[in-house]
Amino acid sequence: MVVRKRAAPPTPWSQTLAEPQIDDSAFVHSFSNLIGDVQVGANVLIAPGTSIRADEGTPFYIGEGTNIQDGVVIHGLEKGRVVGDDGREYSVWIGKEACITHMALIHGPAYIGDDCFIGFRSTVFNARVGQGCIIMMHALIQDVEIPPGKYVPSGAVITNQQQADRLPEATDSDRHFAHHVVEVNEALRVGYQCAENNVCITPIRQQLDKSIKDINQTDYRNSVTSMSLSSDIVAQVRSLLSQGYTIGAEYANKRRFKTKSWLTGGTFEGRADQVLGDLEAFLQEHQGEYVRLLGVDTAAKRRVLEVIVQRPEDTPGEPSRLTTTKSKVGTTPVSSSSNGNGSVGSDIASQVRALLHQGLTVSTEYANARRFKTKSWLTGPSIESKRDTEVINQLQQVLAEHQGEYVRLIGVDPNAKRRVSQTIIQRPGEAGTVQSNSRVASPRAGKMGAVASGGLSAEAVAQVRGLLSQGYKIGTEHADKRRFRTKSWQSCAPIDSTRENEVIAALEGCLAEHAGEYVRLIGIDTQAKRRVAETIIQRPGQNNSKDGTRTATATASAASATRSYSSSSNGNGRVATSNLTAEAVSQVRSLLNQGYKIGTEHADKRRFRTKSWQSCSPIDSTYENEVIAALEGCLAEHQGEYVRLIGIDTQAKRRVLETIIQRP
Repeated sequence: MVVRKRAAPPTPWSQTLAEPQIDDSAFVHSFSNLIGDVQVGANVLIAPGTSIRADEGTPFYIGEGTNIQDGVVIHGLEKGRVVGDDGREYSVWIGKEACITHMALIHGPAYIGDDCFIGFRSTVFNARVGQGCIIMMHALIQDVEIPPGKYVPSGAVITNQQQADRLPEATDSDRHFAHHVVEVNEALRVGYQCAENNVCITPIRQQLDKSIKDINQTDYRNSVTSMSLSSDIVAQVRSLLSQGYTIGAEYANKRRFKTKSWLTGGTFEGRADQVLGDLEAFLQEHQGEYVRLLGVDTAAKRRVLEVIVQRPEDTPGEPSRLTTTKSKVGTTPVSSSSNGNGSVGSDIASQVRALLHQGLTVSTEYANARRFKTKSWLTGPSIESKRDTEVINQLQQVLAEHQGEYVRLIGVDPNAKRRVSQTIIQRPGEAGTVQSNSRVASPRAGKMGAVASGGLSAEAVAQVRGLLSQGYKIGTEHADKRRFRTKSWQSCAPIDSTRENEVIAALEGCLAEHAGEYVRLIGIDTQAKRRVAETIIQRPGQNNSKDGTRTATATASAASATRSYSSSSNGNGRVATSNLTAEAVSQVRSLLNQGYKIGTEHADKRRFRTKSWQSCSPIDSTYENEVIAALEGCLAEHQGEYVRLIGIDTQAKRRVLETIIQRP
């Protein structure tokens, strides 16, 4: 076949008209495109549909034995170079025996070391990937150096050096898989070259037969998620592992389940795919019994999650389902509703079943509008039954009897003699509204470990989670309009708990108690005895029960000058300021959480071309709102210029991130 290769076009930055240099033993498919100074080593396979253009950034180097698979794009920026293994500068360097798989994007400046595997649709830009790294599918590697021998899971976004340094080591099975891909593509290269030569085809077929036998003796299924686990369980496991928790399991037969005498099944070690495989095997081993999934915080030596994932009545072979949760982090309070005419909706029925399945008893309370304001609830008729249908029927009678009043569902732990759940399931004149401070998650809880609160916005919940994860304590204050103007805030009831769902329940209680007033969330560093965050989470006139979007005005501390910025949910839980994008705000928050300092630089078009950036005013604060205010000030001051965000590791005295956040 005729190889499609062309010289680099003449440009203001390059007049060399360099052409690709291809080793005679390499195979370049005629449906691929090579342009400019591209050096292709021995025994390289370049598959159909690839685009390798050294017309802007140049030169490129592709080491011997490497395979560039279908749809791969390799390109480079005019500026920016990496040092290859030969000591010369390149826009893109790809080492020996590397696999760049289907639809991957390598954009220079980029260095890919020997024996690396780059998975489908993954992107490497302005990065250095060390020797023997395994990067799985749909990953983004940008502005970092991946140490040799690391494993990057599918879907990972690695954009700062701390993330790169925390990556796990690649296992022997990962490396065997990568070598297997190299061997297959080596056979394909020889096969393509000999396709029209019958004398050459015969030994190649024999070699392929031997390779197929070797494949059959090797199990690569550990990278494939089992289809017998539901998506909820898979998401819960991945969420727990991503937060650094350990996964364990317990099991019990029906007798032990009634007495809550669970037996331990140990912990599952490894990456997500290995843990899911071990969990599936454990479920099969204890078919016909109760099995619950545990999330364990090994540092604090406590459980953060308990989820029943299998019951005796489950059908063998069907996906196991996440049915009930007793969680301390990452749970979703139940959202339930009555249809306003005294009948129980499906959400309430699901909650009732969840409570009963955990061995809890169900009761009710009711209050008219006056009693509701004074929190003087009256106890409803007792519900003695443990059958969900009978309990639901009695609930319907209570709702019908107290139409036009508030009714709430109570979950009671009879052993501990305490309430574990309180959920308003009926309001006067409203259908389908709910406010819950439940500590028990619904059967549908657990997807991505997110908390969905009936009274708090997604931004407030995210801030609570962030403060608790940093070891801070949560408090609240309220003020009417007069006190707000004079900054005479009053404290709500203290929140002693550090459990996320209990803190959220207390916050919602404060919001409900002080409806029509300003309420602000306080983050407190108990060791330093100072406030680290103050955020207004409720304003007069907001409809908290129906509108999850809320304006958050944050101030760094009572002693500092108040700086505010408007924020709103963009539909995916991120916050966008008036000038900064949601991604930039998220990046700032991530850098601050990791202890890095924030800086900014600006450049006009001429300075941008010569990379002569100038610093904006220094940002000394570590408070998110002050940093964002300073960033917005820099953006406003240098409108029509390039502005980039800098993440600085003050201890190592180096930059960990440079991201352009404004362009002319």
